[in-house]
Amino acid sequence: MGQVQQAKALYSVVTDGSITTPKGFRAGGLHCGLKKTTRHDLGAIVCEVPAASAGVYTTNVFQAAPIKVTRESIESDGFLRAVIVNSGNANAVTGKQGEDDAYEMRSRFAESIGVSADQVAVASTGVIGENLKMDKVRAGIDALPAKLEADRDAADGFCQAILTTDLVQKMVCVSVEIDGRAVHIAGAAKGSGMIHPNMATMLGFVTTDAAIGSEALQTLLREATNYTFNMITVDGDTSTNDMLVAMASGLAGNSELTPEHEGWAAFSAGLRYVCEVLAKAIARDGEGATKLVEVQVHGAVNDEAATAIAKTVIGSSLVKSAVFGADANWGRIIAAVGRAGQPVNPDTVDVRIGDIVTLEGSRPVAFDEEAALEYLKGDTVVIRVDLHMDNGTATAWGCDLTYDYVRINAAYRT
Repeated sequence: MGQVQQAKALYSVVTDGSITTPKGFRAGGLHCGLKKTTRHDLGAIVCEVPAASAGVYTTNVFQAAPIKVTRESIESDGFLRAVIVNSGNANAVTGKQGEDDAYEMRSRFAESIGVSADQVAVASTGVIGENLKMDKVRAGIDALPAKLEADRDAADGFCQAILTTDLVQKMVCVSVEIDGRAVHIAGAAKGSGMIHPNMATMLGFVTTDAAIGSEALQTLLREATNYTFNMITVDGDTSTNDMLVAMASGLAGNSELTPEHEGWAAFSAGLRYVCEVLAKAIARDGEGATKLVEVQVHGAVNDEAATAIAKTVIGSSLVKSAVFGADANWGRIIAAVGRAGQPVNPDTVDVRIGDIVTLEGSRPVAFDEEAALEYLKGDTVVIRVDLHMDNGTATAWGCDLTYDYVRINAAYRT
């Protein structure tokens, strides 16, 4: 049973929920002038109490200034009151001026909402190597508190503020019963290009009203990331700015969650579900993409080997191109499997595209090309690889590689 199906058996999806559904959270966004369009480019999430917090960050060596600031804030005592985010400018590879600007964003917003600076996280996304237009940012920060509300419209305003080349907003919310209390877990994310494991691969924000400590939340966040955000790719590039931040207000009224708590498994599955939904939404919204591609690997020597193989197949430009062209070219799939650097028996591999068997026992199988063409024209494509070696499994998500991806990225700055 897939993770999404498991989660639905444990709790319910809140169809009209948002990042402000968990108790204690407000959000909002506005246009301050960093983007050339009039779409929102500055947003924030604020908690009315100190929220136990955790973060996972990009593995890129050139980490943007906001990541340094956010690390410091979370590591000071494990609690946050707010996160402020801008789009349109990454504030990355901007030297001391970039760091000064990120710290100023933190302190100015903290002052505007009446909290200490080390209780505020900062995130930025957009063009690398350009200094922020701080006059516009300052004016936006001063106006932002008036936009913060605990309703869906305000949450939508925040989601709009974090987008760059994204075509759609990405938000999800679930509810699970713990200690007889309704506990909510919600998430919002942006990501469309420069998406590749390992973490972070995007900007993501999780809010929950569960009572849970910072260390426990960090453990669950990293675990969920490994199965979700670390299993997506759009273009093989890992950004300088990406991070995932989680905040827990503790206002649901449950007893504190620990591994020994009977509600630990349900909360863990709920968090993983939220992350999986957002990760798949990012993959589906890949720049220029027309299809979500899912690669399932079974029968590997262990889960680590299955993960490496799934990532290699989903990241193959040739596989992605074949999916875009609706070409059931299983040879590209098997070639990617073979170069993943993992144990593979070249005589026992099966490949299915949807329900269509194209390779069995490493031997070609005659299949209906027209049926394969029709399947590959759909908006979701599932590729299953079975190695028949042991019990290792993994699932990765990505998208097709289209002409529009090149067009979008050829003129990203202009």
